[in-house]
Amino acid sequence: MRRILVSVVLLVLLFGPANAGQAKTDADSGWQRLAEGIDLKFLKSGKPSLVGDSRIAVLRIDPALWKLELIGVKQNGEPAGLSAREWCEKYNLAAAINAGMFEQDGKTHTGYSRFHEKIDSSRVNDYQSVAAFDPRDPKNPVPFRIFDLDAPGITLPGILKDYTSAVQNLRLIKRPNSNQWGKQNKKWSEAALGEDDAGRILFIFSRSPFSMHDLNQELLSAGIGLVAAQHLEGGPEAQLYLHFGKVESEMFGSYETLFREDDQNSAPWPIPNVLGIRPRSPAVH
Repeated sequence: MRRILVSVVLLVLLFGPANAGQAKTDADSGWQRLAEGIDLKFLKSGKPSLVGDSRIAVLRIDPALWKLELIGVKQNGEPAGLSAREWCEKYNLAAAINAGMFEQDGKTHTGYSRFHEKIDSSRVNDYQSVAAFDPRDPKNPVPFRIFDLDAPGITLPGILKDYTSAVQNLRLIKRPNSNQWGKQNKKWSEAALGEDDAGRILFIFSRSPFSMHDLNQELLSAGIGLVAAQHLEGGPEAQLYLHFGKVESEMFGSYETLFREDDQNSAPWPIPNVLGIRPRSPAVH
């Protein structure tokens, strides 16, 4: 994962009891409604992490009500990366998460990446997961989908015939719900993108470090309907920011085996690309 040294200090806004009364909570499911088509849930890991609170945040997004956008240094002509929070503030996004890992130039996505007609990276690598959105046919009933490139009949050119935007990343969960990682000792804070069985977008974040095998198992056993997921970023660069009304939360990672083996990171690092959301209609709030 790309390393960037920074000296940025930002206010850390933690989602906690002070915000608990600002949004409706479904006591049975644990989902908290933040806005129409937006729900937040914190999963408690059955197997505790070696550091931190072992909570996994899942932001569930209805793509029929919220647009997914790829924002970044090359896409938008920015001189340098920003934190997820800064990307949201500058581009009026309600939430943002890493768009994926990036090259040594600090700008370019490691796999294929495009948003409408702007191509951030034309390089197709061996990552088997592609998240596609913005259907070319407005009558297409599937506004968002995570595809497996090794599934029968699935190719990137075929995906691009149907969708104008696509991001290729390392796969975590293969459709319909297969853990693609073996057991390992390496652990890190994680930002991931998922799809549930209703076609909703899932922004997934855990500051507490897990191996990807163990994180996948936690997610698959959590009852959130996860059918596919891809790795976006790990360690101190992993981020998720959200702001809906009076509910605001800035989450960022710290721990990464063989790089930063502690939970002491106190500020979000700048990142070159994010996936962000904004409402499709001003009436959605």
